[in-house]
Amino acid sequence: MNLKNLAMWALIVLLSVGLFNMFQNPKNSINTNNQVTFSKFLNEVDDGRVVEVNIQGNNITGVLSDGSKFKTFSPNYPNLVEKLSEKGVSINASPLEDKMPSLLGILLSWFPMLLLIGVWIFFMRQMQGGKGGAMGFGRSKAKLLNEAQGKVTFNDVAGVEEAKEEVEEIVEFLKDPKKFSRLGGKIPKGALLIGPPGTGKTLLAKAIAGEANVPFFSISGSDFVEMFVGVGASRVRDMFEQGKKHAPCIIFIDEIDAVGRSRGAGLGGGNDEREQTLNQLLVEMDGFDTNEGIILIAATNRPDVLDPALLRPGRFDRQVVVGNPDIMGREAILKVHIKKINTGPDVKLRTIARGTPGFSGADLANLVNESALLAARKNKRVVTMSDVEEAKDKVMMGAERRSLVMTEDEKKLTAYHEGGHAIVALNEKASDPIHKATIIPRGRALGMVMRLPERDQLSVSREKMHADIAVAMGGRIAEELIFGYDKVTSGASSDIDMVTKMAKNMVTKYGMSEELGTIAYGDNEEEVFLGRSVTKQQNMSEETAKKVDLEVKKIVDKGYTRAKEVLTSKIDDLHKLSKALMIYETLSGDEIRDLILKDIKPTRSFKTDEEKDNKETSALDTIGLKPKPAL
Repeated sequence: MNLKNLAMWALIVLLSVGLFNMFQNPKNSINTNNQVTFSKFLNEVDDGRVVEVNIQGNNITGVLSDGSKFKTFSPNYPNLVEKLSEKGVSINASPLEDKMPSLLGILLSWFPMLLLIGVWIFFMRQMQGGKGGAMGFGRSKAKLLNEAQGKVTFNDVAGVEEAKEEVEEIVEFLKDPKKFSRLGGKIPKGALLIGPPGTGKTLLAKAIAGEANVPFFSISGSDFVEMFVGVGASRVRDMFEQGKKHAPCIIFIDEIDAVGRSRGAGLGGGNDEREQTLNQLLVEMDGFDTNEGIILIAATNRPDVLDPALLRPGRFDRQVVVGNPDIMGREAILKVHIKKINTGPDVKLRTIARGTPGFSGADLANLVNESALLAARKNKRVVTMSDVEEAKDKVMMGAERRSLVMTEDEKKLTAYHEGGHAIVALNEKASDPIHKATIIPRGRALGMVMRLPERDQLSVSREKMHADIAVAMGGRIAEELIFGYDKVTSGASSDIDMVTKMAKNMVTKYGMSEELGTIAYGDNEEEVFLGRSVTKQQNMSEETAKKVDLEVKKIVDKGYTRAKEVLTSKIDDLHKLSKALMIYETLSGDEIRDLILKDIKPTRSFKTDEEKDNKETSALDTIGLKPKPAL
């Protein structure tokens, strides 16, 4: 594109120079060295000093008796030739030359028109993406992939085994259609890949292209809609025409919700360009003129907004759910990505998979990449488990804010706050195991206690919810017990917000309130529609809403009381853990359990023994404990 722009500017400069030269033509300039007036020319003739003249139209040139040349312009002077003959002047006469216009002259004369045509073509190409010339608006932008662009197979896709089985059948059908058609089966028209972002929908489509030895066209849903009416529908037609020429083939549309939104939503009217494109897509997939041998695969993370006609059998026959992987799937995904980096022998994929619940395939790939970058920053040759753990903490909790200056009082408060969470979690059987506790600021938090489940949780029990509420209230209770009622800070705001939402869901959604029973209750909810705020009608009375508030408070108070009982009885453990957090700043779950249950202090390497003693003494002084008790 840069070369085209340079060529156009060069042409404009060339034509401008030529136009300037045309108006400054030296042929039209007057040479004042030998130019004489016509009256002087006549006097010279009368004096007999003119020897020879050349007459060409009204232009006269000649030679004087002294050999000098002259030039003049003659008006319609009568008897000029007779006068020259009488004086014996040699006369040469010739007509004006009828010269053909030069190529430069033609270009200069056509310059305005050529410039106008060029600008028009340039803007037309810009408006339609520069593909297919100035009249190529309706041509499809689908790209035909080949093996040279990086082949991906099913071996590169992990963690979505059920989805792989669904699409493997499509690939097998393309390879051996007779195996299915001998029993009367028909080739599926389309497969819709549904799942949250980052789960591998596009990667799965690339694997289909790599496994099936058939042409594979790829296009995005936004490539259909342009500023011109009818362009989207024309591109759909052209895309299926290309597919017919290469049948059997696969056409992959990424983010189909950009063009497949439900019609009749009240926006844009009946002539909305996106609706016309969708209508054409519906007809091409399953209309009067069926397209045999073309399988349409689409991906979206918003199936709720798609038009029902697009989802019916006969169009998208298969709806393949590509969800977040479980622990086994996460381990398989990590095996795929870990091959690309050099890892040490201490890297355990099962431990990483257990510590990353809810991670998608893209999240795990980012985790592996972040660990490799951290190891490279430390000039390591291999990636160790500590690098992976640090990368996981960075992804889940945010980067460490070691530049944030915290006073000793703030560190002390944070250590007791996080210690309160950890002590309650250790004494609640239904709570998830503690993975890590830290008082190093990360993201917007000054400290954090991270708990990880032993396995993926598909549902949550009442006991687990009550335990989580008690653990969340542990930080506020620890502040009250250690610093007093008036010294309580706002650090528990996120904890309070979390327990309030959980308790409200228990009452209004999960039916876990004896007072209100197993009934779902709704709230006043606001929606923004066409710039206006619309309030949904609530399905509970004011009396019921008061009962809901009372039940929510009862559940939260129960967790508050439970956390206070635990911390009051385990106050020595709270001091011990807070002291360790002040010294070491970050403790793993195993270190916390060894410290509290077995009285085994953490092992850390300090630069010098003096540094270790200073840290321990500073922590003891800040917390207010005597040096006598040891970790």
